[in-house]
Amino acid sequence: MVDKGNNLPVIVQCELLEVNRSNIYYQRKVRNEQMIQAQIESIYQSYPVYGYRRIRACLQNQGVKINNKRVLRIMRNLGLRAIYPKPKTTIANRNDDKKPYLLKGLEINKPHQAWQVDITYLRTDQGFMYLTSLIDCYSRYYVGWSFGNSMDQETIMRALEHALDHFPAPDIINSDQGRQFTSGEWTKTLTRFGIKVSHSGAGRSNDNAYIERLWRTLKYEWMILKGIRTVSEYKQQIPEFIKWYNEIRPHQSLGYKTPAELVGLKKSLWVCG
Repeated sequence: MVDKGNNLPVIVQCELLEVNRSNIYYQRKVRNEQMIQAQIESIYQSYPVYGYRRIRACLQNQGVKINNKRVLRIMRNLGLRAIYPKPKTTIANRNDDKKPYLLKGLEINKPHQAWQVDITYLRTDQGFMYLTSLIDCYSRYYVGWSFGNSMDQETIMRALEHALDHFPAPDIINSDQGRQFTSGEWTKTLTRFGIKVSHSGAGRSNDNAYIERLWRTLKYEWMILKGIRTVSEYKQQIPEFIKWYNEIRPHQSLGYKTPAELVGLKKSLWVCG
């Protein structure tokens, strides 16, 4: 076996052992590539929002000499992509009816006093899918959802119907000013159930803070760790996430209780959607 610490040059050792010198250098290259892959994976796990340029900068700070092209190639081989700003899911329609924000200054002290609804994108190997979710602001309980490849009105209404089939109608449902939530169909349905329509102010993401925290939990505490990449995996994992979120995950804002504990429910809506 070739020994780098030996006084004999590598070329002489290879001749004595009748070993092709190129094999030695290839093995070193493979080991070096594996070490860099491990470093890239470690950086990405800590900072999944980093693209290949920032990861290259981190590697250079660790003493690794590497160029952007090689980092990009390795990341592609590993299936790593930075989490960057999502496709726009809030598309306003000037002709639609916008309502005031009703949660400002409101003391939310009971279940089904107010719900929040929103849409988020989920990246797959086949393109983007969209998840519509409703949660109860008091308990953070996940009350309704739907999953599809578009943000059409039918998908949004399916999530609402899912929630209203299983729970009492809330006093208020708050959303952004997207056209799905300012449409006549959405407004008429809520009015029919005696629900007040509330819209967050334009550009004020804090108005929908409850569900924004849900999205962070979904993506950073579940989807990334599970390595979900396909539509079929999402269809399997979303119900499992909802069950975990409602029944198992302690919520700091709830005094480390689960939403199910807070409202006294033992069964989650993890089988529907």
